[in-house]
Amino acid sequence: MPPLGQSQGSGVPADRTKGQLASRLAAIRREYVLEARQGRGGREMQSRYAAEMDAIVRELVEGARGLTSQPLSVAALGGYGRRTLCLHSDVDLLIVFERGIDRAEARFVNAVLQPLWDLQLVVGHHVRELPDFDQVDPENTEFIMALIDAHPIAGDEAVFDAVRAHGGRLNTGLRDALTDSLLLLVDQRHAQFNGTLYQLEPDIKNAPGGLRDIAAARYLRALDPEAFEAEAAKAIDALQDAEQFLLRVRSVLHAEAGRDANILTHELQEKVADALACDGDTSRRRVETLMGAYFRHARATARALSRTQRAVRPSAGPAVQRLVGRQFEIARDGIRFVDAAAAASRPSLWLEIFRLAIAHGCAVSEQALDCIEQNVGNYGPDDFAGTEAERHQLRNLFYPRPGLYARLSEMHDCGLLNRILPEFAGVHGRVVRDFYHRYTVDEHTLLTVRGLESLWHPATASRKRFGGLLQELRAPELLTLALILHDIGKVEDTNHAQESVRIARTALDRLDLPEDARHTVDFLVGHHLEMSNVAFRRDLDDPHVVERFAHVVGTEEQLKMLCLLTLVDVEAVSSNTLTPWKEELLWRLYVDTYNHLTLGYADELVRHDPAGLAVVISGRPDDISETELTQFLSGLPRRYLALFGLASIYRHVRLARGIHRDEVHTVLENHDDVWELTIVTLDKPFLFSNVAGVLSYFGMDIHRGQAMTTPEGLVLDMFEFADAEAFLRQNPGASAEICRMLDRVVAGRIDVPTLLRGRERSMLYRRRGGEPPRIHFDNEHSRKYSIVEIVADDAPGLLYRISRAVSEQGCDLDLALIGTEGRKAIDVLHVTKAGRKLAESERIALMDGLERVLETPDETG
Repeated sequence: MPPLGQSQGSGVPADRTKGQLASRLAAIRREYVLEARQGRGGREMQSRYAAEMDAIVRELVEGARGLTSQPLSVAALGGYGRRTLCLHSDVDLLIVFERGIDRAEARFVNAVLQPLWDLQLVVGHHVRELPDFDQVDPENTEFIMALIDAHPIAGDEAVFDAVRAHGGRLNTGLRDALTDSLLLLVDQRHAQFNGTLYQLEPDIKNAPGGLRDIAAARYLRALDPEAFEAEAAKAIDALQDAEQFLLRVRSVLHAEAGRDANILTHELQEKVADALACDGDTSRRRVETLMGAYFRHARATARALSRTQRAVRPSAGPAVQRLVGRQFEIARDGIRFVDAAAAASRPSLWLEIFRLAIAHGCAVSEQALDCIEQNVGNYGPDDFAGTEAERHQLRNLFYPRPGLYARLSEMHDCGLLNRILPEFAGVHGRVVRDFYHRYTVDEHTLLTVRGLESLWHPATASRKRFGGLLQELRAPELLTLALILHDIGKVEDTNHAQESVRIARTALDRLDLPEDARHTVDFLVGHHLEMSNVAFRRDLDDPHVVERFAHVVGTEEQLKMLCLLTLVDVEAVSSNTLTPWKEELLWRLYVDTYNHLTLGYADELVRHDPAGLAVVISGRPDDISETELTQFLSGLPRRYLALFGLASIYRHVRLARGIHRDEVHTVLENHDDVWELTIVTLDKPFLFSNVAGVLSYFGMDIHRGQAMTTPEGLVLDMFEFADAEAFLRQNPGASAEICRMLDRVVAGRIDVPTLLRGRERSMLYRRRGGEPPRIHFDNEHSRKYSIVEIVADDAPGLLYRISRAVSEQGCDLDLALIGTEGRKAIDVLHVTKAGRKLAESERIALMDGLERVLETPDETG
């Protein structure tokens, strides 16, 4: 090899060549960034960038050509081969030698690739011998598809032609195998996005409707060109506009992020909207215009791919399988009109075809969808609900059963749903920029219907109980209608639940619902947030909370409907919002409220629970005397008996034995994904916050905390938390270490603010700036407690800081419910002072203290 500092085969100094290449790359990248930020980073700019990359690679190939005497070819693959090379995309190369690969060829490969790596390019490379292509591996689908896009850069034309010739000789069996593999890859990729293109922060490359779907449609057509009728081929050709739009967007993402960024985040949406000169007099309006355009192009891409998938894998059997009445026929791609020209002016047939599709378990064909889409603008909502028969047909369409979500999605895509319910059209593609919703308002709504539909065949035992509620409903179609209408108020930035009720009135008038049915839909729409707020943010062990909620729902039927609506509504927010813990809380609230509505709480007004106490005493083990047991229980709140089973109560009694000041007795247990810490000690200032601080120090994600104190000063605290950083799971002695730390903290030998200060100020835990915290006091929901609801950026030690602020005001924190939604923490505190609710002046003082710790999150003491 030439000495270091010389080019491999040309004698040109390597540092000079490297400098020239770096300058050349920097120049084209500067031009690219300028063009991208002007919205001109589409196909033309990417083609120029690919051509300049060709020149760089070609120069390296020519410089290293003398290292091997073999004929060879260097070609671009994938997006680079298609001439759509984005600013920070991988540079995918195929290097093929005519014969075997030896040391000389290895030196050649290194001489070409190393300078590219030195230029900080991400280079994907495949090095092959020409005979490798005699046997194509059908398992390597992505590589074979990339060959379709191969573009020669340098080397011997005959070698490249031979590679292309091998690709053109794929036999029918191999083409079928590749088609199946490609279809499977598409399905697997789509599953990562819940099968929907309506993402609030879409991955424009990988998500449904993105660039990879465009490539997949073209690959499928290339593998089986004879399968495509003129209309299907035309659909793929129409993808040019969608691809150009997505390429322009992707260029802005790369230019602004300085890396291979493909997710159109909330932060980058404004920059992209400005670069593409989207219409709108405010930033928000411009973003809405951008996202509307994105969803339009993504929807066109998704439909083209769907049509392509059906073309290459049509249903078995004849083109027309059977007639359904006189107007419809079931074909390979779904149900269609016998006479599309006649159906174009008969909107009553449009609803009927969707009803039949559900009944027969098939899709609505492209022929029918195209017919409806082309003519739907000629009709208004009254054309679909003008007679009682039509209104009845429409109401029955909403009966939740398998296939409803898919058919409603088809109705939505072809514009029919928005014509029937123009109230829903207001949230078409509506982007609500909050911290936890993942989908657009319309797609979130449709996903709730999918969730409801799935309850007919529950996948888990926990879901079967909810499925039983659905089967008990007298009019489940009203629940579907309420789901479709429940978020239409998000068209404005107001109290969307009440705005949804207001907007829904015209829809309910048009459907001419009976008065009792209308009242049910009104109730569900107006109160659709109520059950989640109570289940996840209130103390379900407080009988007054359940009593108040039962008063709101009124009847068992409305309770069942609201429970199911809440379940599917929360689940449709994102794939990880409805945790098993939240599902259990929701079910518990349903059961408690159902019992209240049907049986009542006869003991609510009784100061003590003699019946419950008798059960605990009668079951006591021999090592616990009745006197010891009654003394332990006498000062605890009555909800203690509802919170804990007999085994836990007896364990707590034993924990309390022999407790002295500055001592703490602990039990740490694991229940599946949730850990439970129970401590018994004697009361002292900042006890609850210090325990929360220790858990935060060890990386625990606290879900719930409760504190109970007897008049004698005995404290029983219980925390439920997740092992967020796997400290307990990965360290055998972790439980003992946490207990030792609690001993030292309670004894006053460790200062918790000092313990946490380094962790909270480290760069690893420093948080980005977000929205200002929100604090809300509720003095009405509970008879005993002032309830403080805090919404703030989530961060380690948040509960510690909050509970410390409560203690500094001389208040007692009896219960803390902790939840997270996206990057936000929602903490609900049940607070008293001297055993009573907070007075107005005390609430103001606590508000000031909480605002201080939330606005200076890095301060721990």
